[in-house]
Amino acid sequence: MKALIVHAHPEPQSFTTSMKDTARRVLEAQGYDTVVSDLYAQQFNPVASASDFGSRKRDDYLVYALEQRNGFETSSLAPDIAEEVDKLLAADLLVLNFPFYWFSMPAILKGWIDRVFLSGPLYGGVRFYDKGGLRGRKAFVTATLGGRPHMFGPKAIHGEINDMLRHLLRGTLGYVGYDVLEPFYAYHVPYLPEDERRKIMDDFETALRGLDTRPALSFPSLDNFDGELFPLDHLAVAK
Repeated sequence: MKALIVHAHPEPQSFTTSMKDTARRVLEAQGYDTVVSDLYAQQFNPVASASDFGSRKRDDYLVYALEQRNGFETSSLAPDIAEEVDKLLAADLLVLNFPFYWFSMPAILKGWIDRVFLSGPLYGGVRFYDKGGLRGRKAFVTATLGGRPHMFGPKAIHGEINDMLRHLLRGTLGYVGYDVLEPFYAYHVPYLPEDERRKIMDDFETALRGLDTRPALSFPSLDNFDGELFPLDHLAVAK
């Protein structure tokens, strides 16, 4: 089995970085051949542009998804993209590790997704959700934040934490076909004493050792929709 850990934190001494190191150690102990993409250390360019393609399908107008498909088919993607795509397509498990920034992920990680999640091999047409290009593989989001657990939930001040990352959990990982495991959130990390931080890390190790039985989030199946993506029961509802 192979795992890709994509890490997005600018501080090598951070708790988030320690989570990345822990994930690699625990996964390798379980037999995973593990590769890490440390985006800040790599100085990964997060900006999608025409220079991402060595040759173009259309020179007069940039349709990024079209050029992604062409670049993949003609092996003319920019070298930094091609390297990350190779890692991604080889991995049975994808781990995304990052701190919460404004109810979301750091821009460098969003840019990695924009440039690496290619139209064509990962999705296209009605190849999404359980028909997506990465179906059968697992994705695990691990994130740190400053808020306390009681601040998140149905009636909490910030609402459900998974709703904040719906664009990532459903609109990205679920969309391309991953089995998206229930995320691991490390709450209030910057303000905790060492013993409580150690407890979070112990819980994280336990979660990593239990990935085979960790629940997955629920997303639609295309089997429940017709060719125009109306729900199969829409006629009955209309009646």
